[in-house]
Amino acid sequence: MEIIHERVCGLDVHKKTITACILATKTKEIRTFGTMTEDLFQLIDWIKASNCTIVAMESTGVYWKPIYNLLEVEEIETLVVNAQHIKNVPGRKSDVRDAQWIAQLLRHGLVRGSYIPNRDQRELRELVRYRRSLVEEITRESNRVQKVLEGANIKLGSVASDVLGVSGRRMLKAIVDGETDPTKLADLSLKKLRNKIPELQKALKGLLGPHQRFLLRKQLDHIEYLEFQVTQLDTEVANRFHSFEEDLELLASIPGVGRRTAEHVLAEIGTDMTRFKDAKHLVSWAGLAPGQNESAGKRKTENTRKGNKYLRSSLAESAKVCAKTKTFLGTKYHRIAARRGKNRATIAVAANILKIMFHLLTTRKPYTELGEDFQLNRKKEIEKTRAIKKLEKLGFKIEILDPPA
Repeated sequence: MEIIHERVCGLDVHKKTITACILATKTKEIRTFGTMTEDLFQLIDWIKASNCTIVAMESTGVYWKPIYNLLEVEEIETLVVNAQHIKNVPGRKSDVRDAQWIAQLLRHGLVRGSYIPNRDQRELRELVRYRRSLVEEITRESNRVQKVLEGANIKLGSVASDVLGVSGRRMLKAIVDGETDPTKLADLSLKKLRNKIPELQKALKGLLGPHQRFLLRKQLDHIEYLEFQVTQLDTEVANRFHSFEEDLELLASIPGVGRRTAEHVLAEIGTDMTRFKDAKHLVSWAGLAPGQNESAGKRKTENTRKGNKYLRSSLAESAKVCAKTKTFLGTKYHRIAARRGKNRATIAVAANILKIMFHLLTTRKPYTELGEDFQLNRKKEIEKTRAIKKLEKLGFKIEILDPPA
C-alpha cells in the first residue's frame, strides 16, 4: 500500500493511561504515559523529539480533549477518529495493538478525522450544551411537581395550562406556606385564569400532607435556582454571540427556529460551511440522513445513522413547531406523516431545515417562504406539462386558456 505519511503517531487513549506508537519506515517505538498534565507534556515532548508531525487517536469519551488541546497549541496536526471507522480485525486485542493499528492506518492515509471546531467554538458549545441540560432538568423537576400535586389530588394541571405560570406559582407558594382554603387559593389567579375561578376552587380542594408540602417547597426552590442559572448562561452566551448577530437573524428567519435554537445550531456547526462538502454531507454528519443497506441488488430499510445528538434533538423540536404552522415546511410534515408516520416526518423536516440553514449561511440571504400551496402548484404544473406532451404526440394542437376568475 502507498505510504502517505513518513512518520506517524497512533494513540490509544484511556482514563488513566495513554499507549502511543510512533511508526516510521524502519522503526517502531511504543511507550505508555499517564493522563496527568505532567504526563501529557512528556508525551508531547516525545512526539516532537521524534519529528512526528501528525497524530491520530480515537474519540474516547472526553479523554481525548486535553491531549487535543495541547497538540493544537503545539501546532501538531491531530486527527480524532470515530472508533467505529477503524475497528481492527477480530483476534488478540491489547492497547499496544490498538495503537499500532491506528498508526498503520494513519501512515497509509486510511483514517479520516472528525470535525473538531476551533477553541472558541468548543467553549461556546460547552456553554450551550450545559444550558440545554439545565432547561431539560427544569422540565423534569416540573413533572415532579405535577406528580406531587396529583398524589394530593390537587387537579391544578387540569384547569391551568401552565402549572408553573405566574398564577400557578402564586397558588403553589400559598399552598406551601400552609393555605388550604380553595376559595382564597383560587382568588390568587390572574388575568384570563380568573374566568375559571369556580373550576379552580374544585381543583384546589385536595388532601395535602406535611411531607408533600416539604417536597413542593424544595422542588420550587430548585426550579427557581435552575432558572437563575439559565438566565446567567443566557447572558454569557449572548455576549459570545455578539459578533454573530447577522447569522442568528438569518437562521431565525426560518419557520419554527427561534433565537435559542439558532444559537444551539451555530454552536454545533459554526458559521463556516466550507468544512462540509455540501448540504447533504452536513445532514449526514448530524445523523438526519436515512441509512443505506443494500445487498444482492435489494435495498432494505435502515434507520438513520448516529450523529450529533444535540443538533439532532434541537432540529427535531423545530420540526415539530413547523408542523403547527401553515408554511411549506408545515405542509411537508403533514404530507410525509400521512404516509410514513410522525417520527419519520419529524426527521425529514429537521433534515430540510438543516439544508436550508446550510444555504442561508453560504449565500448570506434570508429565508424565502414558498407557501403552503407550493407543492400543490408544482404538481399541477408537472401534470399540465405531461398532459400537453402526450396530446401533442397524438397529433393535437394545444391552446392553453386561463380559467375564469
